[in-house]
Amino acid sequence: MKKIFGVVILFLMLFSLIGCSSDAFIDFSDKSLPFDKDKIDSEVVKGNAEFAFDIFKHLNDEDKEQNVFISPLSISTALSMTYQGAETTTKEAMAQALNYDGIEQGLLNESYKNLLRYLQQVDSKVELNISNSIWIKEGQAIKQEFIDTNEQIFDAHMTQLDFSKDDAADKINQWIDSSTKGKIDKMLEPPISPQVIMYLINAIYFKGEWTEQFDEKQTFSTVFRTGSDQTTDVKMMSRKGEVGYGQGSNYKTVRLDYGNGKTSMYLVLPEEGTPINDFITSMTPSKWQAIKGSVSETSEVLVQIPRFKMEYGIKKLKDSLSALGMAEAFSDTADFSGMREGIFISRVLHKAVIEVNEEGSEAAGVTVVEMQESAAVEPLRFTADRPFMFVIEDNEFGTILFMGKAWDVSE
Repeated sequence: MKKIFGVVILFLMLFSLIGCSSDAFIDFSDKSLPFDKDKIDSEVVKGNAEFAFDIFKHLNDEDKEQNVFISPLSISTALSMTYQGAETTTKEAMAQALNYDGIEQGLLNESYKNLLRYLQQVDSKVELNISNSIWIKEGQAIKQEFIDTNEQIFDAHMTQLDFSKDDAADKINQWIDSSTKGKIDKMLEPPISPQVIMYLINAIYFKGEWTEQFDEKQTFSTVFRTGSDQTTDVKMMSRKGEVGYGQGSNYKTVRLDYGNGKTSMYLVLPEEGTPINDFITSMTPSKWQAIKGSVSETSEVLVQIPRFKMEYGIKKLKDSLSALGMAEAFSDTADFSGMREGIFISRVLHKAVIEVNEEGSEAAGVTVVEMQESAAVEPLRFTADRPFMFVIEDNEFGTILFMGKAWDVSE
C-alpha cells in the first residue's frame, strides 16, 4: 500500500550582521523571556487564523489525493520576518495575503513578540520550541533597522555566511536539524545559487503527551478506508471515558488535550458520504469556531483513532502565496528596500512532519524564505477509519500550530 507523506511547517521563527559567529547553529532561546498576553492583539490572532485556512485550502486543492500537513504559524512567522523589509505595493500585497490589512506594524510586531514567547511557555508538560534565524551572504549590506527589528521582535539569530563554500547549505541544514530535534534534517540542496543573498527561516518543534493516554493494550488492527475508497491496514488506538466531544449537522469532533490542557488536538470527522475535500473547501474561521464551540466535556465516549506518521514536503509555496495576493513579492518589481534595494523572494519552502501514537504527538515544521538579487533570472514558473482533518492549537488564543488532512494513514 502506498504511503503518502506530506508537508509542513513547520514553524521557523526567532533571531546583526555584527558580532555573530557563522558557527552558531542552535538557537537556545530563553524560555523565561517576559511576555504580556494583553499585548497580543485579537486582530493579529484572527489574521493568522484566516491565513491558516487560506493556505491550507490552497495546498489541499493541489494535493486532493494526498495527505496534507503544514504549520501555518511557521509559514506566517517566516513571512512576517520578511515583511519587516517590505515597502510600498509589495508590503500591501503581503499584508493582503497574510490578512494583516488595517493592522499597524507596531501593533503587529508587539503581538508577535508576546505571542511567540507565550507559546513557548504555554505548558510545562509540553515541549514547544520556536526558533528563528536569518542567514546573510557575506559582504551583503542589509539595513541595520531590519536586523534589529527581527532580533528584538522575533528573537532571530543572525549569521553571516560565505554561501560559496561547499558546506554552506550543510550549516543551515544543521541548524534546522538541531531546531527540530532531528525531525527535519534537510531543506536546502547544495550548492547555494550565487544569486541568493539571504535565508529567513522559522522552525518549530512540538512534543506533547496526551493528558489521558491511550492504553497500548487496547490498540487493535483494523482497516482504514482511504479517500480513494481503498482499504489499508492500520493500528487503531482506543479508549473510553470523558472527553471533549461535539457534533453538528455534518460532522463529529473530539478534543484530545496535551499535558496540562493548554494545547489540544481536534479531530473532525465529516458525516458519512461527505468527501473530506468538500468539507475542507467549505471550512472558514467562523465555521471552525462553531466546531470548537460545539465541544463539551462528555462522559463515556469511545474514541478510536489511528496511530500514524505523516510527512509533507518539501513544499514550494510560491504558487499558493501568489494566489493569495502576494505575487509581486516573487517578481523583480518587488520592493524590499527595508532590507536593501534590488531583491525579491525567489522561493518559500515548507516541510512538516508528525507522529501520533498512544503516548501523544511529536511534530515539527520548517519554513525557508529565500531572497535573491533582482538581477538574477527568476526561476520557472470517534472511529476515524476514513479521511479526516486535524488541528493542533493553543487553547487560549486559538493559534493554529499545525493543521492536516489524513487521506491515507497506512504505515
